[in-house]
Amino acid sequence: MTNDHTRSLLELLYHVSREVATALDLRTVLQRVLYAAIDNVGGERGSVVVMDDSGKPLDSIIVHGRRIQGDTTQQLRVTVERGLAGWVVRNQKPALVPDTSRDQRWLRRPDDAVQKSGAKAAICVPLMAREKIVGVMTLVHSLPNAFDRSHLELMQAIADQAGIAILNARLYTESQRQARVMTALADGAITINASLQMSDVFQRILNQSIQALQVETVALALQEQPSGDFVFRAATGKNAGSIVDKRVRAGEGIIGKVVKEGRGIVIPAIKEENPFANRSFFDGFDSHAIAVAPIQAQGKIIGVMEAINPISGVFDPDALLVMTGIGSLAGTTIQNAELFERVEETRKRYYELFNDSIDPILITDWDGNILEANKKALLLSGYNVDAFRTLKIDKIHTLNWKEVGEGFEYLRDDQPRNYESTLFMKDGKETPVEVHAHSVHFEDDEALQWIFRDITERKELDALRDDMTSMIYHDLRSPLSNVISSLDILEDILKENDDEGTAMLFKIATSSAARMQRLVSSLLDINRLEAGQPIVTQQGVSTTTLVGEALEAVLPGTQPREQKVNAIVPENIPNIWVDGDMIRRVLINLLENASKFTPIGGRIEVGVEDKGEWLQLWVQDTGIGIAPEDRQRVFEKFTRAKNKGETSGLGVGLAFCRLAITGHGGEIWVDENYQEGTRFNMILPVLRTTEEEVS
Repeated sequence: MTNDHTRSLLELLYHVSREVATALDLRTVLQRVLYAAIDNVGGERGSVVVMDDSGKPLDSIIVHGRRIQGDTTQQLRVTVERGLAGWVVRNQKPALVPDTSRDQRWLRRPDDAVQKSGAKAAICVPLMAREKIVGVMTLVHSLPNAFDRSHLELMQAIADQAGIAILNARLYTESQRQARVMTALADGAITINASLQMSDVFQRILNQSIQALQVETVALALQEQPSGDFVFRAATGKNAGSIVDKRVRAGEGIIGKVVKEGRGIVIPAIKEENPFANRSFFDGFDSHAIAVAPIQAQGKIIGVMEAINPISGVFDPDALLVMTGIGSLAGTTIQNAELFERVEETRKRYYELFNDSIDPILITDWDGNILEANKKALLLSGYNVDAFRTLKIDKIHTLNWKEVGEGFEYLRDDQPRNYESTLFMKDGKETPVEVHAHSVHFEDDEALQWIFRDITERKELDALRDDMTSMIYHDLRSPLSNVISSLDILEDILKENDDEGTAMLFKIATSSAARMQRLVSSLLDINRLEAGQPIVTQQGVSTTTLVGEALEAVLPGTQPREQKVNAIVPENIPNIWVDGDMIRRVLINLLENASKFTPIGGRIEVGVEDKGEWLQLWVQDTGIGIAPEDRQRVFEKFTRAKNKGETSGLGVGLAFCRLAITGHGGEIWVDENYQEGTRFNMILPVLRTTEEEVS
């Protein structure tokens, strides 16, 4: 090599080094490298493909003379995969092709055929930096054998000078892209989360996406339940109106692939590379490139975002990253907006129910100050809203502090309370009410809701029932006592008469009279116990005797029905401290109930078990049972279980049983674990040694 040639080569390399070193933009560096190669090596066109760290094409440029060809990465990707550039990349050494029509490494195209004079000459060299390949550069001459070994060496020398500059430009470009991504996501987070109105949220997401991605159109679809279909809820940009409300069936098209794989997809040339063209709503839509990314919330895909037609013609490498990031932000925001809408809808519905309620409703703070009143409260009380807000809740009704607790402590513990009270009107009138109080959310704060149910009619009905009950036991008690006394006298007279028929009629009359007397006595006891009068006639009573007397009283009714009645009373069972007549009537009542609701041939059992200071007694049967929802109601006065059919009764028997047992300090309940029919359990106090013995 002559000194002049060496000097020229050094000057060339210095010029190339200076040209590429003064630029950091990757496209500018690639353009300058290609211009230097074409000007000094020769050829009509050239290309550079930039590789990422994993060896995949990242960016590229093609130059025809002085004309730069755009949108080339996909075209050159094929060359890298199957052509001469791919061979150079895999072998990391330069290649000289004097005649492309005779070299298998050259990717064949129609104009390469010999008969069409398409043969060319080509040089392809690797671009190396830090012992790693960062790209590949190719020059093409229209005449075969236009390049020789000296051209190859000169090309490689230029490539060696350009390699590190291309790597630096690539890293700089990547850092710039990352900065843009971070900026886009940061701006997106601020912008997208600035509202909770769903329509506004959609528009903010779309505006941020179209600005960050620089595309013609962005559309957003959400998954519909339970079908799983995706419905486009919003779109912005060119032809946006034709996208909204379009539906994509679950599992179909590009969206189906995104959901299945859980990641975004970019299709840079939709007409050539869209495998879903027959099932995509993009048919007929003027689109040449699309990107689809999932919208995720709490680890689940709830929708997708689609970007259509990048303005530059090709999606930036970071487009999918930006879309995925915005999709993650959008997912959380959309869920929050949906939750906000549901809360607003619930609040609106609450106000509608609040005002439309047929019961007066008041809202107070935790100090009892009235904050709001519904229409019914205003109408019934005679106060207006402003007057209400000057009052406390205890000025409107008789507040039961025992029920709500001092300082509303029970309500603070989220325990709803119910009690009866009196509502005071503005004109001084009073109305009996049932009060339902519980804590609620009101105007983004904790408050108390008071519902007042007018029970005037119920009170009048209760008074009527009490009057009727009073009339029954007052008007019937005296003549009934006379009947029973007369029957006692007749019994002595009939002992001398052995007429079996007369004895049977007498037995029926005696049994019926005794039953009527028990009913009257129970009605009288109900009134006394409800009035809070204590049981003062307690004494030690033999449990065995009590159970035996109760069985004797009900046997005449069970025998015709062929029901088997069994008593389980252990020996040496202690006596109980009770009003014997009252508890006898309790047992008879439970046994008669058991017989009434047990079919012919069924079983009834009464038993006792020692529990230390208490005796547990039970009466069980194989009858129709009591529904779970009725097991507490059956102890209420004038209440009967729904599943008792057409069997008659006043509904006071079990009410008397409960009042009698609790009046002795005991407890009675329906056994929830008994499945064959019904079992009533009760506990009563055992006679202590210091108490009065059985007489």
